[in-house]
Amino acid sequence: MFMPLRCDQTPPWPLLQAHYADRGRHLDMRRAFEQDADRFAHFSQSAPHVFADLSKNLWDRDSEALLLDLARATGLEAHRNAMFAGEAINTTENRAVLHTLLRRPANVALPGDVPETAQRLADVHSTLNAMLAFAEEVRSDTTITDVVNIGIGGSDLGPHMAVRALEEFRIPSKRFHFVSNVDGHELHHVLQGLKAENTLFIIASKTFTTAETMMNARSALDWFTAQGGQDVAGHFVALSTNLEATRALGITTTFGFWDWVGGRYSLWSAIGLPMAIAIGEQGFREFLAGGHAMDEHFRTAPLAQNLPVRLGLLDVWYRNFYGFTSRCVAPYHASMCRYAAYLQQLEMESNGKRVALDGSTLTCATSPAIWGEPGTNGQHAFFQMLHQGADVLPLEIVAVRKASHPLPGHQQKLLANALAQTQALMVGKASDDGHRHFPGNRPSTFLLLESLTPESLGALIALQEHRVFVSGALWGINSFDQWGVELGKQLAKTILAELTGETPVQPHDSSTEHLVRLYRNANCDKDGAC
Repeated sequence: MFMPLRCDQTPPWPLLQAHYADRGRHLDMRRAFEQDADRFAHFSQSAPHVFADLSKNLWDRDSEALLLDLARATGLEAHRNAMFAGEAINTTENRAVLHTLLRRPANVALPGDVPETAQRLADVHSTLNAMLAFAEEVRSDTTITDVVNIGIGGSDLGPHMAVRALEEFRIPSKRFHFVSNVDGHELHHVLQGLKAENTLFIIASKTFTTAETMMNARSALDWFTAQGGQDVAGHFVALSTNLEATRALGITTTFGFWDWVGGRYSLWSAIGLPMAIAIGEQGFREFLAGGHAMDEHFRTAPLAQNLPVRLGLLDVWYRNFYGFTSRCVAPYHASMCRYAAYLQQLEMESNGKRVALDGSTLTCATSPAIWGEPGTNGQHAFFQMLHQGADVLPLEIVAVRKASHPLPGHQQKLLANALAQTQALMVGKASDDGHRHFPGNRPSTFLLLESLTPESLGALIALQEHRVFVSGALWGINSFDQWGVELGKQLAKTILAELTGETPVQPHDSSTEHLVRLYRNANCDKDGAC
């Protein structure tokens, strides 16, 4: 199997360091536009359903040329091809990484496909067709007015983001709710006002052992029976491969997915059932088509005209040379209010690693922190820091040209604000009054969709997935495991037994032990029962 070379171990790396020291850290975008009349044309491009302006970033043609040399030196193209072919590039779990297969049309073969790919693709479409048929049944069932998705991580963030983003395409006769937190306040709030006979619960957990999801599922089942519900099989569906566990809860309708689908990449699989119910079979297939179009762009476009590659290289440039520790994401569309949260898992769980593929400790930084809020709300919250804060924080705006609402004047004002922010960040404003001085020369990326549709959303999400792949490949890490979430889960089991009084308090660090005892003292009676 192909193993990429770490970017900091390639010949272009010291050249980039020298370039940054000599020119990069002194680059002034305002002067760069004056000196290069074609700067916008060079640093902007179209990709499927997305137009990108990268010209208001702290790089020039020489910077990008060296970064492209860096990508080639690491073997990025070979690593990309290995992923599409179905090789086990998730080396710590010995798994293929084939979320792209979930949106590949049936009977389409790609160069280099491993022998198992044809059968895998057939299984994908068999499950897809069954899931979409079920979604259509639910859509036509007038007795179901509420759909409650219970999951966490990728089983919640993806469908929650997409259903909200595509609310203009949503079936009006049904309400959609998402429960992820083990905090009972969330589930309790959702269940208030629901009726058992009108509610469909979707339990999303591949193994059907995820602690938060299973606790919420059992509480939902208890509520259902307490409300007089009797037909569990008719009101609960599982997105899982653990059929024994689902049957134990009385759930007979299940849709599975495969170990080569990571949770944060699972929206394209049966995990997308809430989305399929919301926007229908045709809408979901359009979403897949948008993702596949971006896959083909990433797979076939030359590196210099490959939008996921250019974004990934910019991320490496900013993280490892400028030392920027975060990226602000601001979608200028109110329906994309869960977009930043979705990207947080996609990027930070994928690339928040300090160990290379070979197990060695990295010498360079990896994932930035991702954060943000829709515009124009963010302008009245944290944009002050973007414009005048002590730290330079790259901004990425996603805007939509055509609105789907009928209200006059709103879309032009929204887009005017989005464009004005990128201009103000770059040009700044000189003033002798330091309070009114804007330093400018602050970077931003502008991504523009013609309209927010299932197809354009699919392309945008696939673009972000591949961008994360590019930066992770250059850093030489495994972007497809997530061992960092396990330790806290393991410790929680021990602490839970102590909080409930099932076991005595075990030795911990003094802080944890005192906090456990504080809870027990307040919640246990004088006989020690909790």
